[in-house]
Amino acid sequence: MHEIGKFLEDARKKGVALGHFNVSDLVLLKAVFSSAQELQLPVLVGVSEGERDFMGVRQVAAHVRSLRDEFDFPIFLNADHTHTLEKAIEAARAGFDAVVFDASSLPFEQNVRETKEAVEALKTINPAILVEGEIGNIGTGSEIHELAPDLSKYLTTPAEAKQFVESTGVDVLAPAVGNMHGMSQKMVQGESKKRLDIRRITQISAAARVPLTLHGGSGTDDEDLQDAIAAGISIIHINTELRVAWRSSLEASLAAQVHQVVPYKILPPVVDSVKRVALSRLILFNRVSQLSSGSSSTSHERHSVS
Repeated sequence: MHEIGKFLEDARKKGVALGHFNVSDLVLLKAVFSSAQELQLPVLVGVSEGERDFMGVRQVAAHVRSLRDEFDFPIFLNADHTHTLEKAIEAARAGFDAVVFDASSLPFEQNVRETKEAVEALKTINPAILVEGEIGNIGTGSEIHELAPDLSKYLTTPAEAKQFVESTGVDVLAPAVGNMHGMSQKMVQGESKKRLDIRRITQISAAARVPLTLHGGSGTDDEDLQDAIAAGISIIHINTELRVAWRSSLEASLAAQVHQVVPYKILPPVVDSVKRVALSRLILFNRVSQLSSGSSSTSHERHSVS
């Protein structure tokens, strides 16, 4: 039997990160699962509230469970960015392995209260379920933005992280460390990259003493991602990069087969395109950084923490 907590702990010990990929249809799920199978690496599949509404809560849970059971493979399901206790309980009862309870838009003390309530309720349903909480502001929507918003004044501090974890009992913490949801047009075109506050991650990890998740990983500098893993990030979320690959490859496949109407003949190139993105990210997340083995790097000294 595969347990998500064991794989998360193994990732921390090895200095690597679990890849978390959001899906909203069978094409994306097939691509993500195939990439993890090819590399023989555990993988997290995420579905936001909108993605769950589209796919069906119990339906996506049954599909992921069937893949895990049939292939005896460590694929796990996460209820990403769940904003109400009702939705969180629905996911837990459907058999999800993890829930991101996201009350980060609320004042800090209210976020603490509601997250603590969620942890207690979800652990009653399934003591093994992983419950993640979130503090700070990284924007909303895994979409293409005209410009990248300035979220620098909403970054998480080590003191906030420590207080939040101790007060709520969350298993995993998602801080704001220079990451953001979605990608700007320049990021999609390869003209710019997101940059992370590596020193802040190091200090938050030491203060919180739980695994950290990086949301909004799409479009982030590769070296920053590796340094972030060495600094304490154990799960990295990728969504927009998959969506961009999904749309562009679908448009190309339709253009190349203008008279084709059979979905299973149109969609294989889309699966392949999304799979290539997932493969590249899983390989990166599982490449042990020099920082994790004690080597120094100037990137580890970037930015001060307020």
